[in-house]
Amino acid sequence: MLEKKIEEFVLPEGTRRARGFGRRTWMGALAAALLTVTTGAATAQSSSSSTQLSSNPQSTTTTPRPKPKIGLIAPVTYDNKYEVYGGINFMNFQGGQALPTRMNLGGAEVLITRWITPKWGLGAEWRGEWGTTPVTPNIVFNGRALASLNGGLLGAQYRGPKNQYAALNYHAYFGAMAGKFDYTANPVVLGMYTNRTKPVAALGVSIDVNHTKNLAFRISPDLMLEHFGSETREFFAISGGVVYRFGKR
Repeated sequence: MLEKKIEEFVLPEGTRRARGFGRRTWMGALAAALLTVTTGAATAQSSSSSTQLSSNPQSTTTTPRPKPKIGLIAPVTYDNKYEVYGGINFMNFQGGQALPTRMNLGGAEVLITRWITPKWGLGAEWRGEWGTTPVTPNIVFNGRALASLNGGLLGAQYRGPKNQYAALNYHAYFGAMAGKFDYTANPVVLGMYTNRTKPVAALGVSIDVNHTKNLAFRISPDLMLEHFGSETREFFAISGGVVYRFGKR
């Protein structure tokens, strides 16, 4: 009788397996639902935080960009009324009519130009040169004798091709230079010129490389014509220095 009741209460094996599978399925569904709810809450919270940050721009700090320390230079307009040029120069020369060897002179040059039009300017300049020259054999002095040239010239400049970076100028100056040749001894004994003032001319070009609107660096080669002896002679000269432009035409 007891065994019959136990058999009634003991479920078949298939039924027990079905109930276990259903229990596991129900628990998996419950875990998936909880995971979905948790993920949704986290997404909502993140979205709310982003909305709050975007609606409150003062909460974010923006670092300003540093301004460049070096800006573009002002345009070079070449509308200046005046310009002053100063530089050092080199020139070769012959210290006497019959001396077989030329001498080298070094010195300085200052030029002031008044621009009348955008193309034409009137200029006045001073040039000073000093150097030593070989002399003819003599019983007074054997070596290199000192000589100098100082003078003023007047002329004109013509402004050629130009842009923001450079300009090409043509010039012609005419004047006179005083030569002093007796620093060392009697120049006649040394085969040199006597002290005299003679006409000279400087024909050439200058190249200005702009640094700013008013400041430029110049190099200026010249063909020098002089008549210290019995004939006109040609020599080479070159100078380099700084140009300062000022005043408005």
